[in-house]
Amino acid sequence: MPIVNRVADLHGEITAWRRDLHAHPELQYDVHRTAGSVAEKLKSFGCDDVVPGIGRTGVVGVIRGRKPGNKVIGLRADMDALPLEEETGLPYQSTVAGKMHACGHDGHTAMLLGAAKYLAETRNFAGTAVVIFQPAEEGGGGGLAMVKDGLITRFGIQEVYGMHNYPGIPLGQFAIRPGAIMASADHIEIAIEGKGGHAARPHFAVDTILVGAQIINQLQSIVSRNVDPLESAVVSVCMFQAGHTDNVIPQHAKLRGTARSLKPKIRELLHKRISEVVEGTAKLYGATAKVTYTFAYPVVVNHERETDFAAEVAREIAGFDKVDTDVAPLMGAEDFAYMLLERPGAFIFVGNGDSAGLHHPAYDFNDEVIPLGTSYWVRLAESALTG
Repeated sequence: MPIVNRVADLHGEITAWRRDLHAHPELQYDVHRTAGSVAEKLKSFGCDDVVPGIGRTGVVGVIRGRKPGNKVIGLRADMDALPLEEETGLPYQSTVAGKMHACGHDGHTAMLLGAAKYLAETRNFAGTAVVIFQPAEEGGGGGLAMVKDGLITRFGIQEVYGMHNYPGIPLGQFAIRPGAIMASADHIEIAIEGKGGHAARPHFAVDTILVGAQIINQLQSIVSRNVDPLESAVVSVCMFQAGHTDNVIPQHAKLRGTARSLKPKIRELLHKRISEVVEGTAKLYGATAKVTYTFAYPVVVNHERETDFAAEVAREIAGFDKVDTDVAPLMGAEDFAYMLLERPGAFIFVGNGDSAGLHHPAYDFNDEVIPLGTSYWVRLAESALTG
């Protein structure tokens, strides 16, 4: 692979940064140590401007090329970890109970830091590279917070690019597609009220556990019988809370989950049918149910020209046959979507090899990805900012 030579030289240093971040995970907006380390490094690299506190705890670095040019591109990495107990047994595993970098954001941050160091040293481009370190990707909407805080307009960003590691894609490969590449993800909360009673006298009660179970089953009929089989949708109930002991039928129950889709019309269909199915099922059993449906992360939609450009850069780094330009969309969500709503750009996957899956307690970012991902960022900036 034609890795940038200087990036290859930095591999050990970037790996050390990554492992330090891995050992000290932080959640959502509470990424003060991580953001502080990022800002300190960007300053030491000689970035022209380093601005913390964008979107609460986001950090932005500005690097101007040594050639004249007015174009400005943004390169974005996420910084937050997950509320998960690590089970890797690695020497650098999490030192914080119940918190873990199980999605590779430590690797994303380290690779973009490596690119920032290289770009600040060489400045072999015309225009401005803006490196964006975002908090709260894992459910907190940090991308939207940074946009609302003026990220795009304040720094004059004209195009924006993101990257995520992908377990299962071989090391040394990239994957991308134009159009929808990751799903929207909306939050569902269902409050069920029945009639509490004695476990021995269910005929005098309205069992909210039975009602909740039936609601869960019936929700699956939306995808199987209301959504076009050629479209994509997922409804998942991931939390069921009811009762406190084994001999009382509970009066109340609560369900929580997500609804995901790749098109606005399917998103609206899910919104409508979930409420109808939940309320109708509860009524059938003599209970009532209230649905709180919260529209959250939108679909990640890659822009065609920028996707073609990103793919060409990836081919330059990995080789023509190592870049899949028609990868199947994922039903996972990403708040980089908010940045792509503001400016054209593209989101690309880089292979993490045969590792545990994302959000798994045994997951670890593959440090052999670092030269590839960092070189991608470097060449993307230099190629986009040619003057």
